[in-house]
Amino acid sequence: MGLRIVVVGIPGVGKTTVVEGIVSGFPGAKLVSFGTVMLEAALALKWVKHRDDLRRLTVEKQKKLQKLAATKISKMQGRAVLVDTHLFIRTEEGFWPGLPFDVVRALKPTHLVLVEAAPEEIARRRSADKTRYRDAATTESLAEELAMARGFLTVTSTLTGAPMFIVRNAEGRQAEAAQTVVRMLEKAGR
Repeated sequence: MGLRIVVVGIPGVGKTTVVEGIVSGFPGAKLVSFGTVMLEAALALKWVKHRDDLRRLTVEKQKKLQKLAATKISKMQGRAVLVDTHLFIRTEEGFWPGLPFDVVRALKPTHLVLVEAAPEEIARRRSADKTRYRDAATTESLAEELAMARGFLTVTSTLTGAPMFIVRNAEGRQAEAAQTVVRMLEKAGR
């Protein structure tokens, strides 16, 4: 089995852009979006009409979709499979872990990567992204989400034994952030 890297970050940190840079800089890497796999299952079940409806589903429905997605992703092969996902999702019932024990056990990550950015940068990115229906957030609430992400990452690392790696995605430096992760993966893939 090759590397299985779970890349996480709160909405607006630029995680997907960094992940795309990792894939282009690490030959043989394949990218899969956990949310896209969940969305495909939810659409097939006629539970949602678009991606941002996922977080509005009941926790029980989200659990079912997570298990379906994890099972499908766990069967993917390659030198490195990068799983683009979130550590938690804000729902109407509270914060729901994006990687609960049964999901992370099915994914079997070899590495965990957390992408971070300054709360002010995240707020600007969220407000500029007209392709998504994002909840409003203050820099204070974003700082809390960043701290919560580190906590979730630590627990996930403890449960899986996978090392955790934190990379800063400063404004205009996405390529640099991606290269930092690529260098780490090159060492891990030896």
